[in-house]
Amino acid sequence: MNFQLTQEQDMLVEAVRSFVEKELLPHEEAVDRADAVPPELAAQIRAKAIAAGFYAFNMPEQVGGGGLDYLSQALIERELSKVSWALHVFVARPSKILMACQGAQIEDYLLPCVRGEKVDCFALTEPGAGSDANAIKTRAVREGDDFIINGSKHFISHAGHADFAIVFAVTDTYEHNGRKRNAVTSFLVDRDTPGMTIRRGPKCVSNRGYHTSEIFFDDCRVPASKVLGEVDKGWEVANAWLTAGRVMVAANCVGQAQRALDAALQWSADRKQFGQPIGTYQGISFKLADMATQIRAAELMTLHTAWKMDQGTMTDGEAGMAKLFASEVLGRAADEAVQIFGGMGLMDEGPVERIWRNARIERIWEGTSEIQRHIISRELLRPLLR
Repeated sequence: MNFQLTQEQDMLVEAVRSFVEKELLPHEEAVDRADAVPPELAAQIRAKAIAAGFYAFNMPEQVGGGGLDYLSQALIERELSKVSWALHVFVARPSKILMACQGAQIEDYLLPCVRGEKVDCFALTEPGAGSDANAIKTRAVREGDDFIINGSKHFISHAGHADFAIVFAVTDTYEHNGRKRNAVTSFLVDRDTPGMTIRRGPKCVSNRGYHTSEIFFDDCRVPASKVLGEVDKGWEVANAWLTAGRVMVAANCVGQAQRALDAALQWSADRKQFGQPIGTYQGISFKLADMATQIRAAELMTLHTAWKMDQGTMTDGEAGMAKLFASEVLGRAADEAVQIFGGMGLMDEGPVERIWRNARIERIWEGTSEIQRHIISRELLRPLLR
């Protein structure tokens, strides 16, 4: 087994790390305090990311993207995550689900997103449909050459600055194993479409400045030409790309955890109590050892899973394991960093409390820890219960 990164991957990691340190981290504290990213700063980051060749690195070369393999994408996500989502979101990764675009959709949505001219958002979650995505109530009813959409979405990330939403709505129902299921269709809905309203959602303590929104549909008329994929095949379109996203969340968690460890290490060497650095006391040094060990394990699991994705052998359960383990390692690492800093760990004078706050969301979005355990256990048991 060869764990050595290629020279190109090493150079890529160094370039992204430098970009984060120079272009993103200097703004993190101000953005966190203001709970907002100034539009001019967002535009500046996007322009510099495009110039550096980082923008749309997840999209295939044939549509103008970076064409990077999943392992390289995971390495980039690990580095970008060392700053709040409020800032690194502007080093954009368009939703890869847009590869399902056909005909005029390619010029209208896919290519502008790859070039940085348009921004998408993914609108699936609803107040009554979080982990149970099949429970969505937003409906799209066919009327001639159009669909009329009614319903609502919430917790929709960066919808506030998106040019269009990838919206999932029920278009039919069917029976499966004696249960009623929803047939869902995906739509491309421009933000200025009459009948669609976007407003700021509840304030979140994690990733201040990275806002979620609520989207409301009131007889919102969308042409059938805006269907992404096929009618009633929305889940097929979504599932083709969503599992891979969990591996990228795992990579994000590894990067955040490493930042927490680095801060704790520096504090343990600089902070003196009873005449010596606190890191020399076993109560602190053993915490550091455990953090480093768990982060190493999470990193190896994540990169191996990304490598398996490139080989076409990754399973849903393996993606779930990476997301579950890395997000929970991050939670423990962030908490231990606060403990090592003591009272200063909860002050907003430094980054530790921010890392701690930001870490908490990772065990919830992109599938809760409980959902990941369900996916993993189902995959383990399925061969034995047939």
